[in-house]
Amino acid sequence: MTKIVLLGAPIEAGAGRRGCLMGPDAYRTAGLAEELEALGHEVTDLGDAEPEPVDHITTAHNHLKQLETVAGWTRALHKDARKLARCEALPIYLGGDHALSAGTVSGHAAVAAEEGRPLFVLWLDAHADFNTFGSTQSGNLHGTPLAFACGLPGFESYLDAPLPASVDPANVCILGLRSVDGEERRLLQDTDVTAHDMRAIDEHGIAPLLKAFLDRVQAAKGLLHVSLDVDFIEPDIAPAVGTTVPGGATFREAHHVMEMLHDSGLVSSLDLVELNPFLDVKGRTARLMVDLTASLFGRRVLDRVTRSY
Repeated sequence: MTKIVLLGAPIEAGAGRRGCLMGPDAYRTAGLAEELEALGHEVTDLGDAEPEPVDHITTAHNHLKQLETVAGWTRALHKDARKLARCEALPIYLGGDHALSAGTVSGHAAVAAEEGRPLFVLWLDAHADFNTFGSTQSGNLHGTPLAFACGLPGFESYLDAPLPASVDPANVCILGLRSVDGEERRLLQDTDVTAHDMRAIDEHGIAPLLKAFLDRVQAAKGLLHVSLDVDFIEPDIAPAVGTTVPGGATFREAHHVMEMLHDSGLVSSLDLVELNPFLDVKGRTARLMVDLTASLFGRRVLDRVTRSY
């Protein structure tokens, strides 16, 4: 039995389309807590976080969209994550767009540093989200959280204090890449981030790539934060995302990842991001994300109840 806490982060300011703020309630409506409780876990729903007010941030990058709003969420979720990382329960952050991870990952990195343990990050995403304020072409800040958490420069005043600890890029694995900006590609290549695109998955299989990373986490006695973006999955089966990229992980590949994560026993925190219920079909994507989360927490195929959508 695992103690689990749910915290909603209804943020959509980092994305280019509206709708992600409905994500936390969609997970609740799809029965996330009930599915986890049915597996024998103790689940507490803390409701939704609230952003801090931020009046103005001075920056040379005028193309950034809703910077103050995203900064307010980053500051609030950073503090929430630091509190939850010190608790016994495993936190699941219900998004909300991927900008929320700037706060959650940096908060967990700060506590990991306090404990003298390395934080590893598994980024399941079609995108690297490794842009800085200066490199982002769209100005949408959900494309920047991993770069921020890894301590790349140029994120002036994102927090109300200096970043207390950053994630070592060598401790990051991005799995499922299909869309990377030109300057973002250079930033990735200048670091030690492990980045596996779908061609690598096609050629080697998803299991060996993930196992190699999990072996490193275990050998280092590290903590593992998993950030699962809806667009990691093939959009034909997970349409409720504003940044669809064809050719994503299949149903079985996605579940295999979750099953391997459960078997490893290494996961210490989880983001579920970019669910946009406004774009869903009869709740199909929300249910799939709930099913994947259940697999991460131990549900087997023989536990599954067949449903009609």
